[in-house]
Amino acid sequence: MNYSRFFLIVLARRKIILLALIVTVLTTLVVSLLLPKSYKSAATLVLTHKGPDPVTGVILSAQQITGYMATQLDVIKSSKTALMVVDQLKLDQSEVVKKQFEDSGTTMELRDWLANFLLKNLDVETARDSSVIRINFMSVDPVFASIVANAFANAYQEISVRLTVEPSQKAATYFTSQLNLLRDRLETAQKKLTAYQHDSGIIDADFRLDVETRRLNDLSSQLVVAQAELIGTASEKGSNYRGGEANSVVKNSMINNLKIDLSQAESRFSEISQKLGRNHPSYIGAKAEVEKLRSELNKHIKTTTDNAISQVTEIRAALEEQRTKVLSLNRARDELQLLTREVEGAQQAYNSAMQRLNQTTLEGQSNLSNVSILDAAKIPDKPDSPKLLLNMVLSVFLGTLLGLGVGLLAEMIDQRVRSPEDLVDVLQTPVLGVIKWGVSEQKRLQLTWPRLMRRINLSLK
Repeated sequence: MNYSRFFLIVLARRKIILLALIVTVLTTLVVSLLLPKSYKSAATLVLTHKGPDPVTGVILSAQQITGYMATQLDVIKSSKTALMVVDQLKLDQSEVVKKQFEDSGTTMELRDWLANFLLKNLDVETARDSSVIRINFMSVDPVFASIVANAFANAYQEISVRLTVEPSQKAATYFTSQLNLLRDRLETAQKKLTAYQHDSGIIDADFRLDVETRRLNDLSSQLVVAQAELIGTASEKGSNYRGGEANSVVKNSMINNLKIDLSQAESRFSEISQKLGRNHPSYIGAKAEVEKLRSELNKHIKTTTDNAISQVTEIRAALEEQRTKVLSLNRARDELQLLTREVEGAQQAYNSAMQRLNQTTLEGQSNLSNVSILDAAKIPDKPDSPKLLLNMVLSVFLGTLLGLGVGLLAEMIDQRVRSPEDLVDVLQTPVLGVIKWGVSEQKRLQLTWPRLMRRINLSLK
C-alpha cells in the first residue's frame, strides 16, 4: 500500500473515521464530566541528614546518603506510618468508615483496611540530589486531602524519632543488665586482689619500691666487704710484718697501732743488738718487748680473722635466707600482677559499658528529629483530576488513530478499486483510458491527487 492508495482509503472511509473520532471525543468528554473531581494536597519536608548527629556526632558518608533517602521514602509509604495516621485522625471511630468497611466485604481488619486505602492514594516523590520530600495525597474532599497529607508528615516525623529512640532504649536496657554483671565481676576481682595483698603482705607490685630487694642488695655488698676483710686478714696472717704491709686489706686501728709499736720496738732492738751483747739487760728487755708486741699482734690478727670468718658466714646465711625470701616475694608479686591486670581489665570493661550506657541513655531520651516540615499541606482550590483539556487532546489523538484503524479494517473487509493503479496492481494489465463524467470539484481532487502522489513517489525513487 502506497501513500496515494492510503489517502484514497481515508477519503473513502472518512465518515467511519469521523464517526469513530466523534464517539471517542464525546465518550471522553462524558466520562471526564461524570468522574468525581479529585483533589491533591502536598506537604513538603526537608531532611537535615548531611550534618553530624546532635547526640552521637556520626556523619553519614556520601555512599550512605543515597540509600538513606530511598529508605526514608519506604518508611513514609510503610504500613506502620499509615496506621499512625489512622490513629492520629481516629478514622477507625467514624461510623461512615465502619459502614464502608462492612460494605467492602474484605477479610482485613478495619485499621489495616484504612491503612491500605490511604497508601493507595499516597504518592511520595523527591528530586535527585535533593533532601526535599513531597508527600502528595489524592481525595475527592480537598479538606480531607490536606489533613491526611499533614498527618503523614507529622507521623513521619514521629516515626523517625522512634526509629532512633527505640533501639537506643533497648540497647540501654541491655547495657544496664550487662553493667550489673560487670560490676559484680569488678567487685569480685577487687576483693580477691585485696585479700591476696593482705595474706601475702605485698602492697605494691612495683619492684622499685621493694624493701626486701634492697636489703638483699645490701647483704650482697656486706658479703663482698666481709670477704675482702677476710682475705686481708689472711694476708696479714701469712706476712712477716716487715716492709710496707702491701697485702693488707683491713685497716684495723688496733692492729695498725701494734704494727707501729712493733716496728719501733724492732728498730730499738736492732740498735741495741748492735751496741750491746745478748746478756745485757737492755738487750733482753728490748727483745722481750718485741716478742710481746708480736704476740699481741698475732693474737689480734687471729681474733680479727675469726671475726671476719664468722661475719662472712653470718652474712652468707642471711643472704641465702634473704634470697629465698625475695624469690618467694617475686612469685607472690607475679600472682599479684595477674590479679591486678584482672582488676584493670574488669575496670576497663565496666568503664566502656558505662560510657555506652550513658550514650544510649542520652539517645533514648532524645526527641530530636532530622525531619522538618518545609511547607504544610494546604486546601487545594482546584481539582487535580480529571483534567478536561488534557483528556480532550488525548481523545482527539486516540480517536484519530482509532478511526484510521476502523477505516483500514473496513477496507480490508470490503476492498474496492480506488484508482486506475489498483487495476494495474490487481489485473497486471495496462489501462487504456478513464471515462469521466459529471466530475465535480471534489471528484477532480480525488482524481488529480493520486497522480500527484504517484509522481512524488517516482521522483523519490
